[in-house]
Amino acid sequence: MRVLVTRARAQAQPLADRLRGLGAEVLECPLIEIEPVADDPIDAAGYDWVIVTSANGAAELARRGHNLGRVAAVGPGTADALRRHGLEPSFVPKDSSQDGLLRELPRPAGRVLFAAAEEARRGPVEQLGADFVPLYRTRHLRPVLPDADAVVLASPSAARAYAEAGGRAPAVTIGPETSRAVRDAGLEVRAEAATHDLEGLVAAVRDLMESA
Repeated sequence: MRVLVTRARAQAQPLADRLRGLGAEVLECPLIEIEPVADDPIDAAGYDWVIVTSANGAAELARRGHNLGRVAAVGPGTADALRRHGLEPSFVPKDSSQDGLLRELPRPAGRVLFAAAEEARRGPVEQLGADFVPLYRTRHLRPVLPDADAVVLASPSAARAYAEAGGRAPAVTIGPETSRAVRDAGLEVRAEAATHDLEGLVAAVRDLMESA
């Protein structure tokens, strides 16, 4: 099976290596680039929660954040990214999505800081009255896409970039928000990771290969 991996170059290698280990023919074609928006410190003193919703956000929060206190991670992939940077999340929802986090976050939430991509959905702002700080922006690339039997998409931004580039292969997605972006773009979700992290993506591709 020819599997297209679309993650930014700095993040693609672990996934690509694992898929090659399954016997997949891996085609690496980054569709997004991550650009930090600033370098100044983020002081979270006085906040009861800091919400972070992606591995890229976790890395930037670790780089710039101070006095972080309790951090809520949207899912296991984001939680693992926090841990790699020495931050232990205080809360990870069972439903690994922004909506799931907002449903499950203990109430009253108190004063909340939402630290995310510049273009992120603002659910915590709308529902919790959170303050928002942009951590990074996502720039879509427009490569010539190789033919593939399936494409692995690990974020809504990657899904939108894939559609913009003319991609049409069925998708394996990291979770429900990415699946929603794929369907909104008129593309097919062939499989969704049961756990929203690297292991879940690999398992979903493995199951797809075995069923082919």
